[in-house]
Amino acid sequence: MCYSTVLSVAAAWLIAGPAASAQQLNVICSVQAEWCSAVANEFQRETGIKVGLTLKGSGESMAQIAAEKANPKLDVWFGGTGDPHLQAAEQDLTLAYKSPLLGQLQPWARQQAEQSGYRTVGLYLGVLGIGYNTELIAKKKLPAPACWKDLGRPEYAGEVQMANPNASGTAYTAVATLVQLFGEEEAISLLKAWHKNISSYARQGVGPIKAAARGENIVAVAFIHDVVTEAQAGFPVKSVAPCEGTGYEIGSISIVKGARNLDAAKKFVDWTLTPGAQKLGQDSKQFQLPSNVGTAVSPLSPKPSEIKLIDYNFAKYGSSAERKRLLERWDREVGSAGR
Repeated sequence: MCYSTVLSVAAAWLIAGPAASAQQLNVICSVQAEWCSAVANEFQRETGIKVGLTLKGSGESMAQIAAEKANPKLDVWFGGTGDPHLQAAEQDLTLAYKSPLLGQLQPWARQQAEQSGYRTVGLYLGVLGIGYNTELIAKKKLPAPACWKDLGRPEYAGEVQMANPNASGTAYTAVATLVQLFGEEEAISLLKAWHKNISSYARQGVGPIKAAARGENIVAVAFIHDVVTEAQAGFPVKSVAPCEGTGYEIGSISIVKGARNLDAAKKFVDWTLTPGAQKLGQDSKQFQLPSNVGTAVSPLSPKPSEIKLIDYNFAKYGSSAERKRLLERWDREVGSAGR
């Protein structure tokens, strides 16, 4: 997600009492707007803590937190791909915190916490894939994409979108996934082939599938749960788990180091890890896999057991040095190339 809008959700909701009403929490949110608002509104309703909400994609959230390191204005970073959360932890931008709810979480969520020195923790798991517009595929008599390599086929010229990996965690996950699947040289060659077909690079990870859903392009690099969201909204889109295999994200939550509202931030983290709070994702028609084992999983959510998932190397691709190196190479050899 990439939004420049700063939303205040503090004005119209129930305040629990005089003491609670004095409390404030500033959250930067990297999931879809509907989910961000639902979480902020419900947390405020339950606790009386006012929430100031900023919506930005994972890459841009990381950049803002880094830029404000000397004078943090944010307290919590909610959602978005786990790689930049791990990079923020490595750069000492986030605070170690062991929630008492850790024991209720899926192993992959606890592993994310352990790997980061408890500076971040997994909220949800999302599987990367391809989405396409079924009506346009039929109208233009094109083959439906089934594999990553299909996105470089000449018949898709001008019909593919992905986000910019500098701004979007979704797109960075895609680049890192291709490198792990094919090796770096073949992955860069494939990304160059995609580049010739890509009409534009969105700044938010969900942008390409929203564009495909509305007929602006045919094929999108997207998390499968985001394709499901568009389909549930009535748009003619279908998701594909690529034949070669695919990567995944562990969407995370982190407390910003130097948070001015630390007690409220800890309360918020604990609350977001509960089944009740995590159900708000499904209520907002977001279909990631929740991290609390007690949270009901929607039948519309991706089923990892039916998908060829790679053993995604979060330690390597969640490091600042590797992210910087890969993005610089993408900028140099892919993003700046002519079409």
